Amino acid sequence: MKRQITMVARARAYLAHRRSLGFELEACGYVLMEFARFADRIGHRGPLTTAMMLRWATQSAQHSPRYRAQRLSIVRRFAQYVAARDGQSEVPDTRLLGSGYGRQQPHIYTDKQLRQLISATAKLTPTYPLRPQTYATLFGLLASTGLRISEALGLQQADVDLEAGILRIRQTKFHKSRLVPMHPTVTRVMRHYAACRDRDPANRSGLFFFVGWHGRLLPYSTVRNTFRRLCRKLRWHSNGVLPRPRIHDLRHGFACRRLLQWYRDGVDVDHAIASLSTYLGHGKVTDTYWYLSGTGELLAIAGDRFERFARSGRSEP
Repeated sequence: MKRQITMVARARAYLAHRRSLGFELEACGYVLMEFARFADRIGHRGPLTTAMMLRWATQSAQHSPRYRAQRLSIVRRFAQYVAARDGQSEVPDTRLLGSGYGRQQPHIYTDKQLRQLISATAKLTPTYPLRPQTYATLFGLLASTGLRISEALGLQQADVDLEAGILRIRQTKFHKSRLVPMHPTVTRVMRHYAACRDRDPANRSGLFFFVGWHGRLLPYSTVRNTFRRLCRKLRWHSNGVLPRPRIHDLRHGFACRRLLQWYRDGVDVDHAIASLSTYLGHGKVTDTYWYLSGTGELLAIAGDRFERFARSGRSEP
């Protein structure tokens, strides 16, 4: 009798195939394995069915409609892979549950909030001596460069050129590496942090630039929880769609501030946006537009430019 292949085994084969093509699929892989374990747990055998996939995607009343659609979208790709091999599995229609991917208005930090964040971070309880300065420097770097949090935490000491003021971002998203220049004021703060860090021989001989307890790598989960506690302490509420500000919103805020400064300086934004896209490590310039939001300052500039255009009867150069 031929042994049935488990759904977990199928999912692992699919993920191995996609990853061999260069896709990381960390979050998607985790969700897909949840589905595969569910299918095996209920004793599903044979081809995939739309009914079974829908049952899994909508099983929790706590999931938002958007997240349910995302879950189904992840399994849909897996179903396409399986259907191409068994010729019988169903592929859910893309219209089922709607789109799982839509832009939600991020929180755009004001200059005052950024100062409050750094001030509050510098007053953190020093559970290890460098903790307050580590977080103050880390969040300041994110706000002033727009780095992804994973990129900042992954910085190795050899990646930070404190003489030239340049960061080397190793292959991260899209398997791209890039050089990120820092403003002189940011370089000065980074240099001061490195000097304080290196007073401890264990830290000085460590691999990573930002260090946690006993000079170890600073875990993202720890940083996220610390950030959330700071937000509660500061009594912040999101000015976007999401319930509270996120670390990732610092990246959104950087892109908006850079655009605003270019407008104020009279820079040709249509051409400069390509350099911002490269600086942020985006694969295409449309990804950069995703990070831009209509802040009050930007809308005021847009309104002024349109008013001048309407009065002159011609477009601006």
